Order: sequence, then structure tokens, then C-alpha cells
Amino acid sequence: IEYIASWYYNKLEHIKFSSSLGKFVGYTEFGVKNAEAWNNDPSYLAQSKAQKETYCLNNIGNAFSNI
Repeated sequence: IEYIASWYYNKLEHIKFSSSLGKFVGYTEFGVKNAEAWNNDPSYLAQSKAQKETYCLNNIGNAFSNI
């Protein structure tokens, strides 16, 4: 299971968080600056990593209960 959160503006992806990487990745100049700042903030990075357990693992049963 992988948790991915992406931020878009005008159909262009600026920043993405991937739980498999465990960090933010920036794709534009603005995104790179924000990703660097967010990766250097331990509390925000820990909060983002916890989203996998909070959202994905609690709902995995719902996804596979219809199969």
C-alpha cells in the first residue's frame, strides 16, 4: 500500500508526497522550494508519513470486501 498526495495548479503538478519515498518531491521551481522546506520540518514530515496508517490501512478492508 502506498499513500500519495499531489498538489496541482493549472493542471501542472508542483509537489508530490509518496509514502514509499517518505518525503516530498518538487517538480517545478516553486515545488522544489516548498518540498525542501517541508522535508526539513520534522513535524510536518511525520504527519504526512502517518497518513498511510491513518487513511490507507484503516480502509484496506473496505477496498477488498467487495471482491
